[in-house]
Amino acid sequence: MIDRQRAAWAIEEFLRALGRDVEGELAGTGERVADAWADDLIEGEAIDAAAVLREGAMETGPFERGLVVARDLAVTTMCPHHLLPGHGTGIVAYLPGPRVAGIGTIAHVLDALARRLTLQERIGGQLVDLLVHELGARGALCKLALTHTCLIARGERKAGALIETVAVAGVFAEPGPERDLAFAAALSGGCRA
Repeated sequence: MIDRQRAAWAIEEFLRALGRDVEGELAGTGERVADAWADDLIEGEAIDAAAVLREGAMETGPFERGLVVARDLAVTTMCPHHLLPGHGTGIVAYLPGPRVAGIGTIAHVLDALARRLTLQERIGGQLVDLLVHELGARGALCKLALTHTCLIARGERKAGALIETVAVAGVFAEPGPERDLAFAAALSGGCRA
């Protein structure tokens, strides 16, 4: 549970520690920042991603066994090392097992995992594990391509840097035709209309 009042006070103390008076344009900044973090930037901390996936799933029929690929899903996360955002896109692919999830559900689960203080690598790994363990997916893949503010605005200052991670689970974790299909469809750009 987030203590907004304490968080707002801490932000104001942080601003004072930087030598700023909390007045004028900075008046109310503590509350605004606390609300932004609680309501948006780390809202995933309060969401049970596995429950979202279970609730948005349904049994598969005989024609719902082919590869599902959702691409260009907007992703925003917060770096736990510098408290700065990373943003970009994700691709999620899976081979359904006994259950499928709506595309909106998968997007919601991705947001729930990303909108936390977490590492990019962890988001993809958690997502593919959930798809395999909660849906019974035969294989799952998540590719994230994010730009991290902590790499651009400070330290190395590598403007335009894009960090890509790929996580796989199930049959996609082993060499074989299913993995080849997933990598070709999801990572090569797939079919575009």
